[in-house]
Amino acid sequence: MLRGLYNWTMAKAAHPHAQWWLAFFSFIESSFFPIPPHPLLGLMCLAEPKRAIRYAAICTAASVLGGLFGYMIGFFLYEAVGEWLIGALGLTDSFPAAACYIREQGAIAVFLAAGTPIPFKLMTITAGFIEMNLVTFLIAAIAGRALIFMVVGVLFQFFGAPIKAIIDKYLGTVTTIFVVLVVGGFLAITQLGGGHDDTGASDDPCANVTSMEDVRAQ
Repeated sequence: MLRGLYNWTMAKAAHPHAQWWLAFFSFIESSFFPIPPHPLLGLMCLAEPKRAIRYAAICTAASVLGGLFGYMIGFFLYEAVGEWLIGALGLTDSFPAAACYIREQGAIAVFLAAGTPIPFKLMTITAGFIEMNLVTFLIAAIAGRALIFMVVGVLFQFFGAPIKAIIDKYLGTVTTIFVVLVVGGFLAITQLGGGHDDTGASDDPCANVTSMEDVRAQ
């Protein structure tokens, strides 16, 4: 299934309306689609390096709008749509911790999710669910998404062919590495959240959060 979705996404790079497909995938990836737009962005930047900044800007704008859509799902439709969507994406166990980190760290948590392999869709829906300040959310999302897409655009402009070959040949391995980076991202947030006191206990209020009851109890 993953390979099929990947091949289908990559086929859009040669489509006459490739920029619209790029915007579409960037939008839906921020709220529910499992394949990130980075490979498609890379192919388009490789094909037309002079438009790399334009493509990165399209990715950024569409992704932030998709993040806003995810926020609205969490804010208005969590019980009707959001909860099911989080479960379908396999992120149910991560939801309480994400809610805790956004509540505790605000823009920092959203920025890290927007600019790292942490699933951005998890954070957008969660931000809406806990009613995070919308302006703060948008500023953090714009900063994080712009950072990651501009970096990808530059990397693919100079090293696009080798990166594409690795993804094509080792998709399973790349996916595994991506999952490891997601876990590492959450661990990084944990470390930023606080250290340990003299007794060895964590200062991070989200370290042991496993349910929404734990979040509400804080």
